[in-house]
Amino acid sequence: MTYTAVTKPQARVEGRDKVSGGTVYAADVTLSDTLWARVLRSPLPHARILSVDATAARALPGVRLVLTGQDLPAHLVGLRMRDMPLLARDKVRFVGEPVAVVAAEDAETAEEALELIAVEYQELPGVFDPEEALRPGAPLIHEDPASYDGAPGNRPDLPNLQSYVVWEHGDLAEGFRKADRVFEHTFSTPLTHHGYLEPHACTVWVRPGGQVEVWASNKGPYGLRDFLIRQFDAPAQEVKVHVMPVGGDFGGKQSLVDVPLCYLLSQQLHRPVKLVATYAEELMAIAHRHPAVMTVKTGVKLDGTLCAMDLRVLFSGGAYAAFKPNLQVTVQGARQAASCYRVPAIHVEDFCVYTNQVSCGQDRTPGGPQVTFAVESHLDIIARELGMDPAEFRLKNLIEEGEPTPLGQKWAQIRAKETLRKAMEASGWSDPKPGPLHGRGVAVYERSAGAGRSSAAISVDPQGAVTLVVTLPDTGQGAYTVLQQIVAETLAVPIDQVGVQVGDTDTLPFEAGVGGSKTTNSAGRAAYDAALDTVAALSEAAAAHWGCDVEQVQHVDGRFTGPGGQALSFKEAVGLATAGGVEPLYRMSQFVPPEERTVTAYCAQVAEVEVDPETGQVRLQRLVTVHDVGTVLNPITHQGQVAGGIIQGMGFALQEETPMVDGHPAAVHMGDFKLPTSQDIPLLETVLITDAAGPVPFQGKAIGELPNVPTAAAIANAIHDAVGVRVYHLPITAEKVVRARKGDPKPGAGAAS
Repeated sequence: MTYTAVTKPQARVEGRDKVSGGTVYAADVTLSDTLWARVLRSPLPHARILSVDATAARALPGVRLVLTGQDLPAHLVGLRMRDMPLLARDKVRFVGEPVAVVAAEDAETAEEALELIAVEYQELPGVFDPEEALRPGAPLIHEDPASYDGAPGNRPDLPNLQSYVVWEHGDLAEGFRKADRVFEHTFSTPLTHHGYLEPHACTVWVRPGGQVEVWASNKGPYGLRDFLIRQFDAPAQEVKVHVMPVGGDFGGKQSLVDVPLCYLLSQQLHRPVKLVATYAEELMAIAHRHPAVMTVKTGVKLDGTLCAMDLRVLFSGGAYAAFKPNLQVTVQGARQAASCYRVPAIHVEDFCVYTNQVSCGQDRTPGGPQVTFAVESHLDIIARELGMDPAEFRLKNLIEEGEPTPLGQKWAQIRAKETLRKAMEASGWSDPKPGPLHGRGVAVYERSAGAGRSSAAISVDPQGAVTLVVTLPDTGQGAYTVLQQIVAETLAVPIDQVGVQVGDTDTLPFEAGVGGSKTTNSAGRAAYDAALDTVAALSEAAAAHWGCDVEQVQHVDGRFTGPGGQALSFKEAVGLATAGGVEPLYRMSQFVPPEERTVTAYCAQVAEVEVDPETGQVRLQRLVTVHDVGTVLNPITHQGQVAGGIIQGMGFALQEETPMVDGHPAAVHMGDFKLPTSQDIPLLETVLITDAAGPVPFQGKAIGELPNVPTAAAIANAIHDAVGVRVYHLPITAEKVVRARKGDPKPGAGAAS
């Protein structure tokens, strides 16, 4: 089908303001009479608070208010599970936990006041390993976690458990009985930060009359608004959250962070209160990606047929579950274990465990990179042990049309094998390698488009100018441009005739926000439906003008035609619909997602590496990524998501880690937390398999959370192919490669029978 707006490489709606410095982020918000807030944070991972003396801080000139845990009601907060105090009261549970907060006339005075707050601690034993945290007699981080509001059903026999979920399908015992060989390996991944450019920032103003306004670096403004209403009994009609551009998210900008503290300060002072986190605070105290320990056990026939899989995943959840938006407070990535493959019987046990570290939350595809690294590495080991080519082994076991996933889900239009074959072809999988220390590795993944509630409105002025009104935050992925294209295509008007206006939480009924690969699906559907409603209103106006039935009116190429060749331009139809130009035409649409998803998307990646045998240095030379995509609505932003995701996956594989030493973070600035730079980026090649079969308007599919997931496994498999050693713990550093080549004990080594 030929399109005029979608599928075209359109420039970003918000691009000019960003490159010219005109975009206003949360840290840029400056209101008159604003106070600055700073937070005093715990220096210990686990300790009882014996006393907090803020007398000297309160006496410092310029300080307007100091709050400690004892000054606040014993409220616990959280997005779903409410287990975290706003300020620590009786004890602290991680390095960086807020103990007191200061509001002062300027940031320097607030920082000085923190130095004057005296806190006496009694240090307690800490627990930092999730396996140790579950053992009988382990130090208790929370005495009775099951009693917290929103706590999921857990196993009472296990201490320090945040959540526990089991997914299973088929007869596991029978599957292993049929297997000729059984393999078992353990893998682990570290604590990592999202690495977004913009730190958390917010300004909160509680006016004397009780009206509340919030400006925050937050991708879920309606969720933040609802939290304030629920937590502080604020009148629903009096709370407004401004929708701000977000300077990078990747899952980290939905947490509450310091907005509630600024609310409490402003509530007492009736002045705007502003807080901007430092990057040291980000790395120390604000939600990270879960570390994980994963044991995979698989039964297989000698011909490579998979029979059964048993997966045990331990996620280290940190000190609190409050940052997790999922109702079960678990990490969903384990649910997709081996989801591309034909596995007759599977059992997945998913633990999320309290530990004395920074709390963990969502990070691009929560749990997906960790579990996929384990499963895809494990499958590679099995293939080589059986003497099979790793790609051919996968092809043998990938599901086909009509077959269910291991957990019984049915997808339509399955393209797993086609995607992998295209990756093998594009990468030259079977071609000779460039050198003896070069290796190729492959990994696959699937993810469906997410869905959430969304609303959008379209306003058309009497001159025909169209404005799309949304309350979706801009997190940098180019969503506004894609929505603009959807509206222009549906109305059949030039794209520069459509503007985008961003409202606040008073503007539209609801918006689920950004995340879960749902933005274009949810907000796109709302915008699309609003555009269809606009076309319907214009068709009705034309029918009334011509005195015919609306069914006789056709909308083609931006014109409305009726019986006898009568025709109206878009502008003429608008003039009729707007009562002669008195009021703009306004249509608002609300999208509520269906319960079931029927279509998914597949990704296959082939990494090519070169390994220095002396130093262990790994150089990623090339990465080919193939995607089953549906209609690509904007090639520029689509490719941006692909390339950005791959680079994140590369960092996860080779560099990124927030190391902890006895509960103390060892990387508290960006010089120590290593992210990929332009010099690290290999040759990236993207191949798209297009098919108009997706759920997004004009049949698009998910892309945002696919490219980053299989990358680490593909790189690990390539390293093994190059030098014959397996590294079981990410990141794969030069030191780990050297140790593995020397035959030193590998973390998480596996076994076969």
